[in-house]
Amino acid sequence: MITHSTELKLFAGNSNKPLAEAIARQLNTKLGDIEVGHFSDGETSVYLKESVRGRDVFIIQSTSTPVNESLMELLVMIDTMKRGSAGRITAVIPYFGYARQDRKAKPRDPITAKLVADIIVSAGADRVLTIDLHAAQIQGFFNIPLDNLVGNHILSRYFKNLVDDTFVVVSPDVGSVSRARTVADKLNCQMAIVDKRRPKANQVEIMNIIGEVEGKNCLIVDDMIDTAGTICQGAEALHKAGVKKIYACCTHAVLSGPAIERIKNSYIDKLVVLDTINLPPEKRIDKIEILSVDKMLAKAISNIYLDNPMSEIYSDSANY
Repeated sequence: MITHSTELKLFAGNSNKPLAEAIARQLNTKLGDIEVGHFSDGETSVYLKESVRGRDVFIIQSTSTPVNESLMELLVMIDTMKRGSAGRITAVIPYFGYARQDRKAKPRDPITAKLVADIIVSAGADRVLTIDLHAAQIQGFFNIPLDNLVGNHILSRYFKNLVDDTFVVVSPDVGSVSRARTVADKLNCQMAIVDKRRPKANQVEIMNIIGEVEGKNCLIVDDMIDTAGTICQGAEALHKAGVKKIYACCTHAVLSGPAIERIKNSYIDKLVVLDTINLPPEKRIDKIEILSVDKMLAKAISNIYLDNPMSEIYSDSANY
């Protein structure tokens, strides 16, 4: 069992070093000394340069692009800490990749989210800390404690100052209704739904808008934006329905393939995202504003280390 006579240890892989460094600053500490690289044939190489014996270790690594490489880095780092006799290992995964493969949508589909959960547990993680899983039931895929923090607290606080009688929160599809309703309740405004049909993966055909949006300002809410097809076609449908200004927000800015070009050419006036995924400079266009989750994750890490309740972090009044 962990004792708190020694400092906690933070380590980071290569997927989101800026966020890891910001979390370390919030906790008034430094990232641990570790070298995460590759052998000449591409195999992941991890060299831990300090002792972690008996320590409470937190490994910060989003499993974002390149997804498989980031995941492998996380697994090898967990194994390194376990073999270094760490007292407790918490995998801090701001963005949990493979979360969309959480069920059998058609015959013979894999449930890769469960597979990845099993691998992380088998590697030696004692706990997982993440933000806005694509599907809440993924928490049950892990046989260890998992904390699924809520990113819309930060996003809702940002948009609070923009809300007036003309503001409507929009769900980009039926699957996101619960998430959009939560934000609408926080902002005390109306909600609408974009009814769409998906002919096949990454292709979306917009059908109609459910709700009153003409002459309104709208905020499209989603947990992640990948190729941006859904959100940009949703914005187009809202524009045709007579919406004045269109905002969009998400927790995870995957923004792969044609996403940036689509957003540039879309009717979206501003897209607000969280920094669970580190956006390279070429994706940081004027339409995109980035808010940080560093304070929220730092508070969660501190509470886990001190064995304090996590309930305050889920509160609307949380200070981060």
